[in-house]
Amino acid sequence: MKWALLSVWDKSGIVELAHALTENKYNILSSGGTGLTLGEAGIPFTEVSNYTGFPEMMDGRVKTLHPKVHGGLLGRRQIDDAIMAKYGINRIDLLVVNLYPFERMSAASMQLDKLIEYIDVGGPAMIRAAAKNFKDVAVVVDSADYPSVIKMISKDGFSPEQRLMFAKKAFARTAAYDAAISNYLSNLDMTFPPTLSLQFSNGRMLRYGENPHQQAAVYGSTGIAAAEPLQGKQMSYNNYLDVNAGTSLLAEFNEPAAVIIKHNNPCGVSVGTDILDAYLTAREVDPASAYGSVVSLNREVNKMCADAINSTFVEVVVAPSFTPEALHVMKSKENMRVLILPERINADEVRTIDGGILIQRTPPYQENWKVITNRDPTTDEMQALRIAWKVCKHTKSNSIIFADQKRTLGIGAGQMSRVDSARIAIEKATAPLAGSAVASDAFLPFPDTLEIAAKSGATALVQPGGSIRDKEVIDVANQLNIAMVFTGVRYFKH
Repeated sequence: MKWALLSVWDKSGIVELAHALTENKYNILSSGGTGLTLGEAGIPFTEVSNYTGFPEMMDGRVKTLHPKVHGGLLGRRQIDDAIMAKYGINRIDLLVVNLYPFERMSAASMQLDKLIEYIDVGGPAMIRAAAKNFKDVAVVVDSADYPSVIKMISKDGFSPEQRLMFAKKAFARTAAYDAAISNYLSNLDMTFPPTLSLQFSNGRMLRYGENPHQQAAVYGSTGIAAAEPLQGKQMSYNNYLDVNAGTSLLAEFNEPAAVIIKHNNPCGVSVGTDILDAYLTAREVDPASAYGSVVSLNREVNKMCADAINSTFVEVVVAPSFTPEALHVMKSKENMRVLILPERINADEVRTIDGGILIQRTPPYQENWKVITNRDPTTDEMQALRIAWKVCKHTKSNSIIFADQKRTLGIGAGQMSRVDSARIAIEKATAPLAGSAVASDAFLPFPDTLEIAAKSGATALVQPGGSIRDKEVIDVANQLNIAMVFTGVRYFKH
């Protein structure tokens, strides 16, 4: 007879698994809530306390921390048989454990003295013991694996490869669990802990990285990281970056909006009366760059919009939903990836550098828009300023954005000089700039960018302010009859 030890917080699927174990001649050890669940289901099991000869104690804190449990998990077949027989230690062939839900409870603003009761001790100890002895013991930490476990025990049992696979998953789980506890306790009295532990699951290999000679993978179970196409080729490394950039900007808009991204920067952004209007307008901002782009939309895509998207080469299109007719149309572009827009996940921004990482957090903040020129922006100018400012926030520095009340008109990004960005934005514009509004992601240290914008036809400008030469820039704006707004917030994006 083989032995299985079941000790789970989440009881999902445990009764079905236990039935399969008894049918395949496993003896079951269990205790606490798991034992109660098995008993109510009429499944025979041996109480851990009866097996060890020690009762559960300290309100259940101590029940599996015993040599007869850990010896059964750690005992090496043939090598430790004699000592196990001497002390009446049964071989435990299968361990099924999931842990107290510390991660979920720590997000519930619970008092610390109550929260610490959700720090599992016996569970991780058993998991590590079984995983260390994976040559002889299978350890299961995820209820999603129960159906495959049932198939294995119903046939030939666990192969060495399967036990190793389960061990890898087990150690990953205890690592994540310990990291969650460490990070939470460290963050009680500091913004960032001296030691930060990060873990992401759902890792998938990508065909290559930014370039074909580089290797890459994507990790994550939520948000963009978990997105898989409804159709089209596998997402690439650059696709994920561009979709993330596009949907981040898209989240700035409540009205129907389209964002077209090329190489991590917007090349066309528009709002519209409907999503087709927004898309067509955004595409016409820079038709050449829209070729081979990533398109993000915040309304359902219908057949007419799908036809419009299909009329040019698009790498990826992401939207909240697609009508069946739209999906049928898009099938003709068999390589085009089609994604459902996921819910955005607010998290710290992490970037690697040589030897470590940089981590950045954006707490709640308030912009303070203030007109600092003699002339206030008109209603139309203010609407254009807000569109330009939203796009500026998500464009690589130094960014200069020209816009009207509906769309971007010209985008200058990623230059070492703000003046160069302004000139590029003007050169890229495919529509007249007369009456346009301009946004700058950082303050203007000199009036030259303002003068170039005014010469092109712009009549309003928004910037953070804060330069020692602000007065000089304001004076020039007044001379040129430019309405200028300070926001008090800088949006460098490197």
